[in-house]
Amino acid sequence: MIAVKFDRGVLNIADRRATAGNVIFYEEAEKILKLDDETLIAIAGSYATAFEAVRFLQHSFKYYARSQLQEMSLEGKLSEVSRVLSRALPGALQGIGGFLPIVSAFDKEKNEGRIFFYDVMGARFESREFGAAGSGAERIRGAFEYIVRTKGPFRKMKLEEALRETLLLLEIAASLDTATGGIRQYLPLAKTVTAEGVSNVPEEILRSIQKTLLRE
Repeated sequence: MIAVKFDRGVLNIADRRATAGNVIFYEEAEKILKLDDETLIAIAGSYATAFEAVRFLQHSFKYYARSQLQEMSLEGKLSEVSRVLSRALPGALQGIGGFLPIVSAFDKEKNEGRIFFYDVMGARFESREFGAAGSGAERIRGAFEYIVRTKGPFRKMKLEEALRETLLLLEIAASLDTATGGIRQYLPLAKTVTAEGVSNVPEEILRSIQKTLLRE
């Protein structure tokens, strides 16, 4: 899964493959989920553990808003994600139930999209341009820097340009990692978070870029 900034916010891209060991378990998994109207979470690792964590976070954010009559701050949301990861640490250390999230949010105070990633213990880091997680992430990490140095920052790209670059990176990762689904057989997920909120990228735009990349 990949998160990059673009000129209006943050774009999230994820393949849809779920694996169990070396077996492809499912090809239509939802790996990018909405936490609230201003926050997305993309998940890699144990799907069951991550999905339960996402449900808890969604409920936590709603409960806070209803009980406190105001939305939880971005700092509060990010801290909740850290707490969820720290509670899952014993299982992760035993090799079961570990997952890594990327959180994308639109910060209305700063009027910009922001990307945060975590380690398995819940430590939080912020990325200036991009983030990637999952088994294919290491294969393409250097390609992000190449794109920034040759084509300019992601945060200055229009949505379709950022989409093209990230879909190409996902396809490269799939060619090097069997647990990454790529863009050939199943259309990846693509969602954005901007000042207007969380949105799905229209399927026709994705298919148009997909066809162009596969012809090249």
